[in-house]
Amino acid sequence: MNEYDSSRILDLLKKSDYEKTENSENVDCYLINTCHIREKATEKVFHDVGRIKKNYRNKKKPIVLIAGCVAQAEGEIILKNDKYIDAVIGPQSYQELPKIIKGIEEKRSRSNFTEFETIEKFDQLNLIKNSNTKISSFLTIQEGCDKFCKFCVVPYTRGPEYSRSFKELIEESKQLIQNGAKEITLLGQNVNAYNSSNKKLSDLIIQLENLKGLERIRYTTSHPNDMTDDLIDVHGTSKKLMPHLHLPLQSGSSKILKSMNRNHSIDHYLKIIQKLKKRKPNIKFSSDFIIAYPGETEEDFNDTLKVLKSVGFINTYSFVFSARPGTPADLLSLIEDNISKKRLQLFQEIAEKIKIDYRQTLIEKKVKVLFENRISENKYFGRDEYLNSVIVQSVNNLVGRNIEIKIKRCNHQTLFGDIIENPSEKNFAA
Repeated sequence: MNEYDSSRILDLLKKSDYEKTENSENVDCYLINTCHIREKATEKVFHDVGRIKKNYRNKKKPIVLIAGCVAQAEGEIILKNDKYIDAVIGPQSYQELPKIIKGIEEKRSRSNFTEFETIEKFDQLNLIKNSNTKISSFLTIQEGCDKFCKFCVVPYTRGPEYSRSFKELIEESKQLIQNGAKEITLLGQNVNAYNSSNKKLSDLIIQLENLKGLERIRYTTSHPNDMTDDLIDVHGTSKKLMPHLHLPLQSGSSKILKSMNRNHSIDHYLKIIQKLKKRKPNIKFSSDFIIAYPGETEEDFNDTLKVLKSVGFINTYSFVFSARPGTPADLLSLIEDNISKKRLQLFQEIAEKIKIDYRQTLIEKKVKVLFENRISENKYFGRDEYLNSVIVQSVNNLVGRNIEIKIKRCNHQTLFGDIIENPSEKNFAA
């Protein structure tokens, strides 16, 4: 979502006669778009600003803006602790950027824009053409969350759930396709909670399915409690919805899920998995896990390992619990550091083995790959239907093509293969 936001921020700043530059040593304005999910996020902001100060010690000071969720959560602290920063802008106030910059240019006033103005934000963005030209593009359809998981900062930084109108999403999708997008990933902090004028995520996917030029649809990130039957059914009927779903679980223990305020059990989660497999037999899953959440016993952790093995997630994102200031979980007692690290290491070892074993099954198999860019001469990068990174060599331009590849080998992060669709193509195993 931050990538989508950053792209739209660039569209906004063009109104203020600013252009993006890759030369960070000579700029008029420096904007840091932040995420508050990972630990030490605020420290990283001050570190980045310190680097700017050093680079501009003997130059004219650039305008320095801190945007995103760290700005929303800790804007006052940021402005108080570092006078070099000109403004903090929360994720619901991006539409104010042209006005903020003009104010700073005219009188160097420092500003804090962290109100929840989601409707106004998207009303303004809808007036500006989305100039993103990527083959695989993001589209925010929903923001905020009403779930209030005890560990999560999102309700406090992105606000309550808000769904954009069906019409504006179809229009922006058409614009992205016109710009060259072959794949659109629908985004939301709680994307499957999308609901606008009784139109749900399943309705949006069905409508997008009809758009000429669009070849792939994905969505992320979902909450198990919003995996409704109509959405599950779409996985079985849609030809463009990819057979991969990221469905965060966080823990394999129903007791811990309850203490997290996730409001679903392990049984409920596993029933969703089975329903999806029944509707789409070739579907595969990835997930998020918090290891050593306060109160997690060895038995709870072992339950998490059982779920990890039984579902066979092809990818996982796992971290030791790290409290976010202002969340209810911030008040809980932490599990000893040595125990936490030991559990994380074991979890990641098992998850990695599952991932490697899965990737090994793909060798000498055909996969459909949408190529997004050229990474060097005659070498192209793309992703298969399961979001696996794939690299091939070709004498022809593959960017934007969605073609069959035979996988020849793999490593931890990437699959390597040959083109098999066109017999006249000169193929090379990378």
